[in-house]
Amino acid sequence: MRGVKIPSAEAMLRAAKRLGALCEPGDVIGLRGELGAGKTVFVKGLAAGLGIDPTHVASPTFTLINEYRGGRIGLHHVDLYRLERPEELIELGLEEIVGGEGVCAIEWVDRFAGVAGADWLEVHIDFGPKTDRIVFVSPHGPRAQILSQKWDKRRH
Repeated sequence: MRGVKIPSAEAMLRAAKRLGALCEPGDVIGLRGELGAGKTVFVKGLAAGLGIDPTHVASPTFTLINEYRGGRIGLHHVDLYRLERPEELIELGLEEIVGGEGVCAIEWVDRFAGVAGADWLEVHIDFGPKTDRIVFVSPHGPRAQILSQKWDKRRH
């Protein structure tokens, strides 16, 4: 798996916006990375690509799920950082939004196996030198594979 160097927050927004423009209802984007790596910045760009004002996007660390409408597709922004038990996922009602009518972006997707469903695009953001980030993409399922290939073509 080859990583792509992203030199700034603005470049991260642009890259994610290109992905958002390709998304369709039911797409799931799972985000991995340390605190401060840029997961929420990525979701802001994703929102912009969906036609949603990115300035409204905030980390749902305390609310756990934020829903954004007003674009061509709605966005569910999920943050699993504070969850400790798989039972808490049921209480959240994630099964109703993952693969549903909108796009679902799940931060800390790696905390719970299977939370993103069977077909999802994994975006892993690592720290690089200085302000750089290195983004690794792994498709899980046929729709995610198509989305990954289309997004990869748009990056070049």
